[in-house]
Amino acid sequence: MEVKARAPGKIILAGEHAVVHGSTAVAASVNLYTTASVRLPSSSDKDDIVKLQLKDLALEFAWPVSRIKEALGGFVGPISTPTSCPAECLKTIASLVEYQNIPEAKIKLASGVSAFLWLYSSILRFVPVDVAITSELPLGSGLGSSAAFCVAISAALLALSGSVNVDQGHCGWMVCEDELVLLNKWAFEGEKIIHGKPSGIDNTVSTYGSMIKFRSGSLDLIKSNMPLKMLVTNTKVGRNTKALVAGVSERAIRHPDAMISVFNAVDSISKELSILLQSSAHDDMSLTEKEEQLAELTEMNQGLLQCMGVSHGSIETVLRTTSKYELVSKLTGAGGGGCVLTLLPNLLSGTIVDEVIAELESCGFECFIAGIGGKGAEISFNDLA
Repeated sequence: MEVKARAPGKIILAGEHAVVHGSTAVAASVNLYTTASVRLPSSSDKDDIVKLQLKDLALEFAWPVSRIKEALGGFVGPISTPTSCPAECLKTIASLVEYQNIPEAKIKLASGVSAFLWLYSSILRFVPVDVAITSELPLGSGLGSSAAFCVAISAALLALSGSVNVDQGHCGWMVCEDELVLLNKWAFEGEKIIHGKPSGIDNTVSTYGSMIKFRSGSLDLIKSNMPLKMLVTNTKVGRNTKALVAGVSERAIRHPDAMISVFNAVDSISKELSILLQSSAHDDMSLTEKEEQLAELTEMNQGLLQCMGVSHGSIETVLRTTSKYELVSKLTGAGGGGCVLTLLPNLLSGTIVDEVIAELESCGFECFIAGIGGKGAEISFNDLA
């Protein structure tokens, strides 16, 4: 039996950084996916091995099942009650990961491998298995690649273990609505291993899809009535999220009144954006009017992000390039590099889109056209017998 599960990445439409200071933010799924394929070896395969392949990176890891069980068997709890990996267990997992001799250039992947080992042990309970991961999401660019990884793996493992029920949809199998809570909780446990103290926003968007509005730990699903398409430009400039967040906080200490006004303005933009997305558009004219309002809100949000000091030369290059074509862009996520979103109006000529992409790629950037606010986690089954 083979199970495949895929989970989307995410973008922040409005409110990044300000949300740390109590403002509202809006996030959405993006139709770029990470896929986990989990296969139980055939009866003729006597290898007592757990394999993890990261196909896009040409890396493969393997552990004897007995070694993982000996190391982690005393820590796992009930599948129905997702639990955090204890500190003592993290040290044990670290030794299992070090055993793999991950290349120094890719050592950042170690936390993802650790998350996999905890999710595998907790959900599938020490049986031989082959796991292969592929992804359309660039790593470390603010598109939620680690959350999509954790959601896809958790979904496949839960389905293979029989711990979740699925309904057949038009395009594969959907996790039943009431089962998504369990999936999201397990994915969050994986995210905690990777990031320490994640907000839970990325895995929630990846699990449920669509859009969410969030503020101070409160998450609300949004049903968008507005078709959205974005050009996502990966500047390929790495950034230190913790340093950027700290920089905004330090600026808020130096200029408290001004920064409170900035955060309040972002809060207003996010709230207006969520209302706009949920309003109905009955014809092309009203849709165009909504897109113009969305463009204005996006432009204002980017200006406020620049006030916070989280833009970057590469981001400004994207802004200048797209503005020549009268298109509006903003950074998404932490800033300081990473990805930039450009709103593509529904009536925009494909020729113009091609010209924009060509100019951006000539700067060394990577571009994707992505639908926004689509489906969350999906599962498919394949009987290999």
